[in-house]
Amino acid sequence: MEAAANCSLRVKRLLLDPKFEGYKLSLEPLACYQLGLDSAVAEVKLRDDQYTLDHLRAFGMYNYLHLDSWYLDNVYYVDQLGRVMNLSVTLDSALRKPREVFRLPTDLTACDNRLCASIHFSSSTWVTISDGTGRLYLIKTGKRGDGAPEKWEIMFNEELGSPFVVAHSVSFVKSDVHSVAGLLLRVEKDEQDAKGSGFHVSLEWVTITEVDKGDNQRYEIFKRRVLQGKSVPHYAAIEPDGDGLMVISYKPFRFMQGEKNQLEEKEDGKIADKKKDPVYYWQQTEDDLTITVHLPQDITKDDIQVQFSPDHIIVALKSQPPLVQGKLYSSIDHESCTWIIRDNSLEITLIKKDEGPMWPELIVGDARGEFIMDSSQCSAIAERLMQLTSEEMVNLGSNQYLFSAVVDPKEMPCFCLRHDIDALLWQPRSAQPDNMWEHIATFNALGYVQASKQDKKFTACAPNYSYAALCECLRRVFIYRQPTPLSTVLYNRKEGRQVGQVAKQLVATLEASDPILGFQATNERLFVLTTKSLFLIKVNTEN
Repeated sequence: MEAAANCSLRVKRLLLDPKFEGYKLSLEPLACYQLGLDSAVAEVKLRDDQYTLDHLRAFGMYNYLHLDSWYLDNVYYVDQLGRVMNLSVTLDSALRKPREVFRLPTDLTACDNRLCASIHFSSSTWVTISDGTGRLYLIKTGKRGDGAPEKWEIMFNEELGSPFVVAHSVSFVKSDVHSVAGLLLRVEKDEQDAKGSGFHVSLEWVTITEVDKGDNQRYEIFKRRVLQGKSVPHYAAIEPDGDGLMVISYKPFRFMQGEKNQLEEKEDGKIADKKKDPVYYWQQTEDDLTITVHLPQDITKDDIQVQFSPDHIIVALKSQPPLVQGKLYSSIDHESCTWIIRDNSLEITLIKKDEGPMWPELIVGDARGEFIMDSSQCSAIAERLMQLTSEEMVNLGSNQYLFSAVVDPKEMPCFCLRHDIDALLWQPRSAQPDNMWEHIATFNALGYVQASKQDKKFTACAPNYSYAALCECLRRVFIYRQPTPLSTVLYNRKEGRQVGQVAKQLVATLEASDPILGFQATNERLFVLTTKSLFLIKVNTEN
């Protein structure tokens, strides 16, 4: 795997509102419609052996309601009878009950260790489905939604190992050959992980390609690649042309099964894993750098040797070879540098000679350290992301990820990151290497707001950015509209000046005691799924 250049997420200042004064609670009633379901949602609760945070994030917090971004106001779910049910809305006051468009051939109740069934809309005419037992279906649907007579036809159906959920999929054509690529997410037992949770997360990137055309149209697996990591990714998506992946994850993912960057042959022919744990971790601000080195037990201050010079550093323990040594990327004020022992770790602070520029590496040519994003950099959207190449990952080492949303189904999903108190929406554009992540919208103060909601379960936004919304585990839904011009004059009491526009917060309380299982937003409506009901909340009346 080639070394990739560092890129910045460039904030568009015009999309920020430094004068935003907060949300005004509006008591205006929201039209809310409730549809009872003929059969309950096929919810799969976590088993006793699915006890980790990763199991909870991947499966316990799974969104059972699927939005078809290719056709507006079109949602799907799977019920306990194994039926894929569709609700297509054109007029709220003339709602029809959800209708069956497809039935899974498998008996869902026969599998003990199954996961929830999952659906992803690969294109306007193709769908990828997992039944939760380890079987993948590729389905040709024809035109969907708006009352179209959907005829879902299975074009590929194969057992692919242990159960998984479909994280993402894309449909593409190259050299007149059609393919669908899917990203399958698993949390698997890891017998070699004695110190951690005992599990690892795998992403299988599978490409299914057309092998026969015409009347005998047939599809087969063309390529399977597996990546492994130690945390469920916040975001995982395939490029529209099927050539690359983007993964946003707390911990890194790596290709398995003999990828060049993973394995090399020793002289005796045995395979050795090249990847080792970092010797040190480092962070930086515009002014300084911090290096953290884990110390063995019983090391005292007298055992440590640290030497600074204007462009070099050496860190050694007792008479051992240096732990950290080499030429620094840029000059430091070596007389102002310090070090202390804290919590069984050595913490070294280097003061940059030139304030401002961020260093792409600490020690020239040294790959034994790992760069960690700190919270202040997240606040400034100064994360350094690795540029995506054909089979490489983007790793965002930050806990400031908020949610993802599809704005344009032909593009990769957007991701939303906290920026100070705001939430910024970023659109990946894999065809633009110089501007791969474009800042397309800002939700004022949403970063602050969502942090205060302890019981939140799902967050979503309208594809036209007109509002963002979040729901709690039970009943309550909060809607945050973008600021709009006022029709009447409003004064700020503290400052005695006129306010030109106001942003509204609205609250909807559902008439249901069942937990919320699914949540999706369109430009006009919010869809909320519980075990036995589907709710529509009319948010915008003007298109």
